[in-house]
Amino acid sequence: MTQPITRDAFASAVQPVAADTLIITNTDGLLAGEVSIPTPQGNIPAYRAQPAASGDARLPIVLVVQEIFGVHEHIRDVTRRLAKLGYLAVAPELYHRQGDVSRLPSIDAIREVVAKVPDEQVLSDLDASAAWAAAHGGDAQRLAITGFCWGGRVVWLYAAHQPQLKAGVAWYGRLASAGSPLHPRSPIDVAGSLKAPVLGLYGGADQGIPLSDVDALRARLQPPSTVRVYDDAPHAFYADYRPSYRAQAAQDGWARLLDWIERHGAA
Repeated sequence: MTQPITRDAFASAVQPVAADTLIITNTDGLLAGEVSIPTPQGNIPAYRAQPAASGDARLPIVLVVQEIFGVHEHIRDVTRRLAKLGYLAVAPELYHRQGDVSRLPSIDAIREVVAKVPDEQVLSDLDASAAWAAAHGGDAQRLAITGFCWGGRVVWLYAAHQPQLKAGVAWYGRLASAGSPLHPRSPIDVAGSLKAPVLGLYGGADQGIPLSDVDALRARLQPPSTVRVYDDAPHAFYADYRPSYRAQAAQDGWARLLDWIERHGAA
């Protein structure tokens, strides 16, 4: 049975939701819902989706990293899309210790919370999420990661951090920064030292990520890591609940994500 989707399921800062392009993935045949991930700093909540009937087979794992808006309904739906294809997908609440952004009224208010989230904490929580998935039916030898917006940046950092990772797909994550104690390195800084191949998906019309940054990243990447730019796409072109959604780029990017994960041994 399809789960009803309410306005409150999406972060307040993204209202109103673009209902005419919204993709809704039901939970039929899935084990889906909130779980608790143990970490060295205490438990954090997460949303998990996986096939309900997998027998004794270990499932490939995909870590899904939230947008700046947190693990709201769009990110939960992405986990269900992956679960429908046979993955154990888990999206941990990576701002949990700093605050709940779901009901904050604006992106500026959210940024105040997000600025306090250390990269070291994020990477540690993703490691804990991968370990939890491996202990609940997942295959640690088939580990992938994908992330959007804020989470797109995290994908690059995680690929430079975790040697067990098989593949990463980063959607329009920020690439350059001046560096700070909590956020010492940018994707451009780590591009030459990735431990797993990453596919970057970016919009040529993204006003927040200049193509000069994409070019700087590309110049440091080692094959097979690569970047695909959709010339006319804005930021958040995969976000089907927002006016920024571009169906052609989103569908092509999703197909490339699935191919990338499979090609690099995480399917």
